[in-house]
Amino acid sequence: MPHKPASVFARGFLMGSADIVPGVSGGTVALVTGIYEELIDTVSLFAAAAGHLLRFDLAGTWDRLREIRWLFILPLGAGILLALLSLARAIEHLLDTEPVRMAGLFFGLVAGSVAAALPRVKQWDSMRAVVLLLVGVAAFFLLGFRSSGVADPPLWAYFLAGAIAICAMILPGISGSFILLMLGMYDLVLGAVNDRQLATVAVFATGCAIGLMLFSQVLHWALHHHHDTVVAGLIGLMLGSLRVLWPWPEGTAGTTMTMPQDDVVVPILLAVTGFVVVAGFALVAFRVERAAERVA
Repeated sequence: MPHKPASVFARGFLMGSADIVPGVSGGTVALVTGIYEELIDTVSLFAAAAGHLLRFDLAGTWDRLREIRWLFILPLGAGILLALLSLARAIEHLLDTEPVRMAGLFFGLVAGSVAAALPRVKQWDSMRAVVLLLVGVAAFFLLGFRSSGVADPPLWAYFLAGAIAICAMILPGISGSFILLMLGMYDLVLGAVNDRQLATVAVFATGCAIGLMLFSQVLHWALHHHHDTVVAGLIGLMLGSLRVLWPWPEGTAGTTMTMPQDDVVVPILLAVTGFVVVAGFALVAFRVERAAERVA
């Protein structure tokens, strides 16, 4: 049953709000609110259209573009854009002034998202449980790694960084900026953009475009052929990403995890509130979806 444009816009706004936060992915919101598969299908159609265009197959390009549900992607994009424009400054200010408390809130929101996403796996078995745990453990340890940076990398390194980092855009639980931090390319890419190094930015953008085209096709196929196993892995990614949001000692500024020393009560209360709000909202949405499917 297609989602109404107003509902999709609201989901887009939530996705854009999540994308502002370091370590949080808009893909998490898409998964929890039930639009993840349609998002991947839409990105895959855009990728297929681009592939036809590169082969100068205008008829094929037009056919793929006609398959896209524009009443889904346009409100979604508008919601994301509005969130980025209206909330970025406020959230950045709160992250600077209240890093521990904000991290507590985000930790609870993502933990609630993990709980809310579990019913998205239609049939659990031991293999899918193992996939969830293995991906979660791998993500936890990988997200503890931050490269100290790369000195004067070649252009192909920017291409590769873009191709890898863009994959995080459509994965829940991890952000593209954090992938660049892990690769040691974050400051270099940001500097290239700020200094208007057009050739470098073009190479990076090309890597992003090709990476998105290829990865979206793979994920599209995997979701349609191995849905429950893939979703279990995505939930594992979200679970492992909680390392980035552990409030103590630095909030979302680092991945070192220590026991809380001070400012404990408020972050915990915010975490519990975030968990309850997300889990409760997702449970209601999930039941509404299932009721609609039974009626249809």
